[in-house]
Order: sequence, then C-alpha cells, then structure tokens
Amino acid sequence: MDEEEEEEVTDLKLQLFHNTVREHIIFLLLIILLYFSSYVVVSRFRRRDRDDLYSNDEDEVLVYRISFWLCTFTLAVAEGAAMLLPVSIASNEVLLLYPNSYYVKWLNSSLIQGLWNHVFLFSNLSLFIFLPFVYLFSESTGFVGQKKGILPRVYETFTVFMLMAIIVLVLTAVLSAVFGIEKFQFFWFLNLGSVHLPFLYSCVSFLGVMLMLICTPYGFVRLFGVVNQVLVRPMLLRDVNEEFSAFYMEEASVKRKLAHIELHNVSISDAANGGRNGIGAGRGRTFLPQPLLQQSQAHLYQRKAMASDVGELNERLRELDSERKELDKLRKSSTFQRTFVYPLAMLLLLFCTGVTILLVVQNTLELLIGIKALPLSTRQFTLGISSLSKLGPFGAGLEVCLIFYLGATSVVGFYSMPFMRNVCPKRRQTSLPQLMLNCGFMLVLSSALPLLSRIIGITNFDLLGDFGAIEWLGNFQIVLLYNLVFGTTTALCLANKFTATVRRELRARLVENYVLFTNYMSFIN
Repeated sequence: MDEEEEEEVTDLKLQLFHNTVREHIIFLLLIILLYFSSYVVVSRFRRRDRDDLYSNDEDEVLVYRISFWLCTFTLAVAEGAAMLLPVSIASNEVLLLYPNSYYVKWLNSSLIQGLWNHVFLFSNLSLFIFLPFVYLFSESTGFVGQKKGILPRVYETFTVFMLMAIIVLVLTAVLSAVFGIEKFQFFWFLNLGSVHLPFLYSCVSFLGVMLMLICTPYGFVRLFGVVNQVLVRPMLLRDVNEEFSAFYMEEASVKRKLAHIELHNVSISDAANGGRNGIGAGRGRTFLPQPLLQQSQAHLYQRKAMASDVGELNERLRELDSERKELDKLRKSSTFQRTFVYPLAMLLLLFCTGVTILLVVQNTLELLIGIKALPLSTRQFTLGISSLSKLGPFGAGLEVCLIFYLGATSVVGFYSMPFMRNVCPKRRQTSLPQLMLNCGFMLVLSSALPLLSRIIGITNFDLLGDFGAIEWLGNFQIVLLYNLVFGTTTALCLANKFTATVRRELRARLVENYVLFTNYMSFIN
C-alpha cells in the first residue's frame, strides 16, 4: 500500500510538472507570436531617417534598438490584453463541445488563469517600468563631466527613474490612505506589491475605462464614415463610364485653359519688357510715357485677373482629379463588391451597434432590479462547466465579435479625437517618442477592454486574476452610472449621425419659408 501511495504521489508530481512545462511552452509561443505581429505593425509606422537612427554613432543605434524592442513588447502585451476575454470565452465553449477530446486536454482553467496573471504582470511592467525607462533612456545624455557612452546614460536614466518612482509611490500611498484602502504606516513600502501597485493599476484602468466612455460612442459613429471611405458604394442608376469620360474631358479642358493663360502671361511680360527696354535705350529716361503707362497698368490688371482665374482652375483641377480617381476605383471594382459588400458591411455595423445598445439597456435594468451581480470577482472559475450565454456557442461567438467590435470602435474613436491628430501614427513617418506614446495608449485601452465588456454586460465571463480584484468594480453607483452614460451617449451619437441630413434639410426649408414670409409681409405693408 505504501508503494502504491508513493507511486500515486509521484505520478501526481510528474503530471503537475508536465502541466507546468506545457503551460510555459504555450505562454512562450504566444509571446513570440504576439511579438512578431507587433514588430510588423511597429515597423510599418516607424520612421527610418537619420532623425531617429544615427548610423554613425553605435551608442545611438543601440539605444534606438532597445527602445524599439521594448515598444514592440508593450504593443504585444496590449494585443494579449485585448485577446483575454475572447480567448477565455472561446476556450470555455470548446471544452463544452469536446469534453473528452484528447486534443484539447491542454486547454484547462490553470492555463487561462495563468494567461490572465501573466498579462496583468506584463501590463504593470510595461506601463510603470518599461515605457518610462525607454523614454528616459532615449532622452538621456549622461551626467555632466562624464564621458560619452552607454553606461553614463544608463546611470542617468536609472537615477531619474528612481526619483520618479519614489514620487509616484509616495503619491500612491497617500491616495490609498485618503481613499481608505490602507492606513498610512511608517513601513508602508512593505506592502508595495500587494497593495500599492494594484491600487496604482486600478487608477490607470479607471482612467482607461473613462477614456473608452468618451471614445467608444464616438467610434460607433466614426466607423460608419471609415467604412464609407474604404469600401466601394453601390452604383444605383449611374453610368460610371459616362461620368468618367465627362470628368476626363473637363479635366483636359481645364488643363488647356491653364496652358493658354500661362502662354498669355509670357507674351504680356515679353511685350512689357520690350517696351521698357526700347524707351530706356532710345531716350535714356527712367519714366514711361502716358500711353505706355496705361498699357502697363492694363497688363497688370490682366495679370491679377488671370491669377485669380488660375487659382480657381487649379482648385477645380484638384477636385476633378480626386473625383476621377474615385470613379476609376468604381470602374475597377467587381460587381459583387459594389452590390453586396458595402450593404452587408453597413448592415453588420448596424446589427453590432444595435445589439450592443440592447445589451447595455438590459444590463442596466438587471442592475437596478438586482438580478445582475457587480463585475468584481474574486472566486475561482472553472472552465467547461456551463455555457455563459443563453444562446450557447452562437451567443458566445456573438460576444466575442462584440468585444472585438468594441475594441475597434474605441481605437477609431480615440484617434478621431481632435487632440489626437498630432499624435496619430502615420506610415513611415512616426518618430520614436510618438511610438512610445501610442504603444502606451494602446496598452491602456486594451487593458480597459475586458473591464468595459464586463461592466456594460457584453459577457458574463468573470474577470480572472487581479483584473477581477480591482476595487472600484464593486461600487454599484459607478457601475450603474457608467451604463447609463454609455447607453445614452451612444444612442445620442447615432441619432445625431443618421438624422443630420434630415435636420439640415428641415432647417434650410424653415429658413427659406421664413424669408418668403418676411418678404411677403413687407410687400403687403
């Protein structure tokens, strides 16, 4: 019996060891995959001129590479944070569909729980250590009196970073004492990892959720415009070839007018210069006679008039060029793309937006009645027990699509804000500080996406790890107010978007009728 018990204990230890090794291998493969995709994205936007990469200085090259690697890692963590809820929901449904399958034995609660913990850990490291260190490291030059090199820059970066970290941690301890999370003690720094860093991350996540409250409703509206610009709209009762020929002929006519005006200007300037030269050479005087002076003034007036005409013609030429390119795009598009893709995309956007608003309204009512629990969760969740959606796998797939839709709308709305126009990354034109800032913003939004999805009731999947232990998620007033504001602003933004044309026409008709009425009354009087 003792030998059998020892063998069972040994088998359990071996199984635990193999499970741990398998989980770490899966985590490593996921990190490599996310890092590779992030590297492709960052390489697409980074600037490659001498302002960022000094090929003659090895120290600057090394600093740039380290900064670039850490920015890429931060974006990989942001992608992992955005994938947390979709992967967890899909894993739960897979285990329900294939409970006894040998090929999904590796998919268990321990793996998903470890994934949430790793993302939470790397999010804290990227936000509070990697990105600040990278920025200070790229801007450092070394202390005064030291030689140039990597080590002096590391010393300066480490010193400034430690001073900033002490200031931030002291402020965090004061805030935690003010909000009653922990009583301020002399040895407060002993609870750094268990109290103050989670509190600091909860503050950042709260800011991210508030930012998404502004960006997401605006992104719902802006995404319709983006789809309208990217996809080819259907051609109803239009002859594109005829319109293209008309625009092409008008563009050729405008170019001929510009060439004629340019030729006329050259002839006028030659005539004026010839007349001046003849007068100066014949009489040796610097003034012009009266007839020639009048002729010069007429030429000057003609030039001014032609300059205004040239400006109008150039503006019209640019408009014709853009319209001709749009028509050329319509001509080259397929019939299926023109007829089905655009309407399907618009219907899909309307469907996702309508379902999101309905879920927010349902979640608000359930919170008011008391049926729905708050997003705060500290209990252990086990995968594969029951489906979290009333519609089964279809409902789970819909939840995953809505979570990705919320992420897309929040990003589109965020970069459509007026204050983000100078920060928005551009292809091959984004500097290193801009890359750091955008990676930080993406990490904040991605980390707030699971919280947003759980707060507004998109899914019932509990937030695992330290994500579910964020204190303000247990505040009923904050969660209820957030649902009310989110649903109201989304409905108002959509109503403003789809009724803008009708309101403009009504306003124009009312103004026109008012003018006619005032003219009629004045005529009678």
